Formats: sequence, structure tokens, C-alpha cells
Amino acid sequence: MTVLEVKNIETYYGAIQALRGISLDVAEGEIVTLIGSNGAGKSTTLKSISGLAKVKSGSIHYKGKEITNKPPHQTTLLGAAHVPEGRRIFANLTVKENLLMGAFSVKGKDVIDERMEFVFSYFPKLKERFHQKGGTMSGGEQQMLAIGRALMMKPDLLMLDEPSMGLAPIIVEQIFEIILQLNAMGITILLVEQNAYQALSIAHRGYVIQNGTIVLSGKGSDLVENEEIKEAYLA
Repeated sequence: MTVLEVKNIETYYGAIQALRGISLDVAEGEIVTLIGSNGAGKSTTLKSISGLAKVKSGSIHYKGKEITNKPPHQTTLLGAAHVPEGRRIFANLTVKENLLMGAFSVKGKDVIDERMEFVFSYFPKLKERFHQKGGTMSGGEQQMLAIGRALMMKPDLLMLDEPSMGLAPIIVEQIFEIILQLNAMGITILLVEQNAYQALSIAHRGYVIQNGTIVLSGKGSDLVENEEIKEAYLA
């Protein structure tokens, strides 16, 4: 079953065209990665899907429903959670308060507590830091908090934008292992990542974006062996 279908979308920032006819799809249970250089349009693609960037033309469907230019909170309520580049946690709020922000539509204390325990099962550090302000934590802990906040909505699709950015290699390994675990329990993943080797190593399929256009796609295992990809992104 196709969870996400993006067809020929074009997105602008003012007069500047960022996306030029982007098309991609994500099937239920997949990890799909979007790789490319800085400024290629990776983050804009995720923002267009989640409603943070306005799509000028083309269409986006999630579970068969059109979500093109829907407000971000509506897309989230449908089950598609976006963890933005740079984490974007609430620095002056505690871990608890950040997680509660992720559960803005969840009813019932028992349900919220259950989801917090689910998050802590993947990120025990967050339980240790429960009353600590997000802005005082390390980069790795903030990334865990950003993902944990998204998980509070119990999403079917988790869109991750540069989860490894600025993190120490050992923390990157932990984050990617958790991505695999979340996928194994049934969460579909759309991963934007500059660390092309890491991303393609765990992805079922991948897309390569250049100058706002998809220029190549295929199985993750095939792309990681592609000579052009090796030269451009894995050297």
C-alpha cells in the first residue's frame, strides 16, 4: 500500500523556484531516503509535504487523501509527523513539556503516560532529563527529544530531516539504530539525510535530488554501489 504519493510538485520561495516537478512515493513499512547536496531541495520537499512550504502546482496524497497545502497540524493529525532540520525543540520548556506539546491532540492522561513510556523505551536519557530544560541538553539529547516529541502522536509516517546533523559519530549510530527499530515496529520512514552512506545503508529505496529535481532513484543497496553516487556523495 502506498502511504505517501508526491506528484510533480513545484514549490517557490518568493520568485525563486526550489522544487521542479518532484515526484516520489513511499510504501507502507518502507524506509525511503532522499539524498542530495546542500540547497538541493531536500528539506523543502519535506516542508511541502507537511504544509510548512506552499506548493504552487502538483499534488500530495497521504493514505489516499489529498493533503496538498493542508495546514501542518492537520497533516500531523492524519498520522504524518515531521521532525524538522535543526530539531526545533522548545528550548525554554522541559523535556516533559516538550513531549506534551507533541501530544497536543491526545486525550486522556493514561494514554499520554503510555506514550511517554513508549518514548522512554527508545530514549531512556529523556526520562533521566524529564524536568530539564531542552535548551540545556546536548545536541544528541535534543535530537532524541525532537523525535520523541513526534512519536507522542503515534505516527504512521515519520519524516526525519537531517537527524545526524552536528552529532558525534557514536550518537549518529544510536539514532540510525533507533530509526531501524521504529521501522521494524511498523512506522514508515521518509528520511532526508546528508550522510548519504548511512542513509542508503538502512533504506529500502532512495531518491537523489539535484537543483530541485529528482535525478535518480532505486534500491538503497543499488544506489550505495552506484559510481556516480559514490563520487558525488560518498567520497
